[in-house]
Amino acid sequence: MTLLGLIFKEILHRKVNFLLSLLAVVLAVGLYVSFTLLGRASADETRKLMLELGQNLRIIPKGTRMDEFWLNGFSNLTMPQDYALRFAEKSGYSYTHLTATLHKRIQWRNRTVVLTGIMPEIFPPDKIHQKPMAFSVEPGNAYVGGELAAELKIREGDEIEIADHRLKVAKTLSPVGSVDDMRIYCHLADAQKILNLPGRINEIKALECMCYASAGANPLAAAQEQLKDLLPEGKVLLLDGIAQIRIRQRMAIKRHMEFIMSGTLAGCGIMIGILAMMNVRDRKSEIGLLRVLGYPATGISLLFLGKALLIGVIGALAGYFAGVRAALAFGADIFPAAAKSIAADASLLRGALLWAPAFVVVASLLPVFAAAGSDPATVLRED
Repeated sequence: MTLLGLIFKEILHRKVNFLLSLLAVVLAVGLYVSFTLLGRASADETRKLMLELGQNLRIIPKGTRMDEFWLNGFSNLTMPQDYALRFAEKSGYSYTHLTATLHKRIQWRNRTVVLTGIMPEIFPPDKIHQKPMAFSVEPGNAYVGGELAAELKIREGDEIEIADHRLKVAKTLSPVGSVDDMRIYCHLADAQKILNLPGRINEIKALECMCYASAGANPLAAAQEQLKDLLPEGKVLLLDGIAQIRIRQRMAIKRHMEFIMSGTLAGCGIMIGILAMMNVRDRKSEIGLLRVLGYPATGISLLFLGKALLIGVIGALAGYFAGVRAALAFGADIFPAAAKSIAADASLLRGALLWAPAFVVVASLLPVFAAAGSDPATVLRED
């Protein structure tokens, strides 16, 4: 009888052991696949939620007095708008979601308001696939802060005039309890015309992706080093609170996933090893009889290791599809913002087909070799 025939006879003779071993592999692979897919979705969900904290890198004119900057919320100096374009043209940096703004406090309708011109977000060449995280205002339009709109009874669709420049109110914003309630947003080009500051800005904002965080680099020093030659007249500020929140959240997710996966794989490996040991122990008399009939230890080892290999392959296939199905079934409810990113991954299937059989074979080696190498006379005498 061929080795494959013997393996199938062994499986039929010990169906419960085979099914329990197969279940352990299916659970290990299924949990690994589902946790991996959901872990990616969790990271994507966190990234999208963290975007609501806003951009964490700010570049202002180098001569800005910092006491005035923090009190006013913006610099009284300006720098060339070309800085933002120069910044965006460079690939390989860890910055994205770039936007340039021009802020100035003005008197309008007997009130002090902040006029803010916004340039639509631009992206470095290697990040052009990303979607904007901040709103932008179309040329000729304006967004009016909540308190200002309420006090002056400004409604969407109205026209307002600022320094002989007419703007249509595209949106009145909800009150947020900050200076933004007394702010008028418009396109950067419109603000430059109103303020008579063509081609000038007083701030560049960007999102620092924290790619260097794991290397232990100082965030601000790294940003200043990267940008000192590109923007010589700019001063780099990093909002450390937002940066640290992003770093800690990502590291917490990573450590959590590593802990879950290591515990899952260790538990399933121990279960497979115990089942293999029980199977070999229950078959000691049969192994001894096979040895007496002339079957070599190598052939007996191949019988059990072939069974382990078959369990690994079947378990890998079943576990992969079960894991994908579970991730798709539950992922959308757990991570609604990242639901579309949850999808089958062929690389996980390849990995499962490679590592699951190897994992089962390794877990079975010790009991199999111990039994196959035992003295048949001793085994039969004990029986």
